[in-house]
Amino acid sequence: MTRVFSGIKPTGHLTLGNYLGAMRQWAAVDQHRSDALFCVVDLHALTVDHDPARVRRLSRQAATLLLAAGLDPELCTLFVQSHVDEHARLSYVLECVATDGEMRRMIQYREKAARERERGGSVRLSLLTYPVLMAADILAYGADEVPVGDDQAQHVELTRDLAVRFNQRYGGTFVVPRATVPKVAARVMNLQDPTSKMGKSDDSGPGIVYLLDEPEVVRKKVARAVTDSGRDVVYDREGRPGVANLLEVLAACTGGEPGALAGAYGSYGQLKKDTAEAVVEVLRPVRARHRELCADPGFVEGVLRAGAEKARAMARPRVDAAYRAIGLLPPVPNAVR
Repeated sequence: MTRVFSGIKPTGHLTLGNYLGAMRQWAAVDQHRSDALFCVVDLHALTVDHDPARVRRLSRQAATLLLAAGLDPELCTLFVQSHVDEHARLSYVLECVATDGEMRRMIQYREKAARERERGGSVRLSLLTYPVLMAADILAYGADEVPVGDDQAQHVELTRDLAVRFNQRYGGTFVVPRATVPKVAARVMNLQDPTSKMGKSDDSGPGIVYLLDEPEVVRKKVARAVTDSGRDVVYDREGRPGVANLLEVLAACTGGEPGALAGAYGSYGQLKKDTAEAVVEVLRPVRARHRELCADPGFVEGVLRAGAEKARAMARPRVDAAYRAIGLLPPVPNAVR
């Protein structure tokens, strides 16, 4: 069976973009067709300035929402990254295979580092090296596929390069994975800035629909969404990004096609109203299930504990093999008394 790995970073409250672009696909398709692992990648949240208590809260919330979205621990493995030591163990070994140039070419590092330099500051070293940790996340499990948004495809390419390089230098150890990008709603854009991704760590709340937003809050955010000049409703991602974003969200929620939906509307107002109601209905069962899970925290803890044990058992043999291949001595066994 194909093995799939994907993760979500607890740097903010999960959004409609996370759900339509990834989580719904994981629940509806990936966990049924593959040996699937889904991970709250909390170590990645440490690459920027953060509040430790908030990271813990968001990690638990993310795991709970993944279950609320339909992940079934009987079908997939759900766990928290820092609960499995093999991620950090393998990351350093892969740093010894990666190059400084590869790290500095990563788009996210370049953009964030440039912004910090403009402010007179600098970024953490972990921001430079975290793509290697991401590679370790994937390679530790022998994943064949990595469902990602198109903005993360570069990191999967790096993972492939590191796997091939390690295998060539030290012997066949890792499966070389491939990225799979959802075809529908792979990138939901910010309602106030439809040229930017709806990111969970973004501070512009009015443009972001969070999974736990109340229905009235959702309706207000969609009603205030930026549209475009002109009055006709047409699907044009380049020329009319605001309207295109609304049509894509509506299509993702209802199963339609953005271009076909455009022809049914004569005004932005009705489009916004229908889009808002479609979003409210899509999120309704997620919010209801989240309330149930919050009332039973022991269940979530049990899922994460079992998931970590299962993930550890999968990852440890491959990480141990990588340690041997690269030249590290195996641990000295305990003396028999």
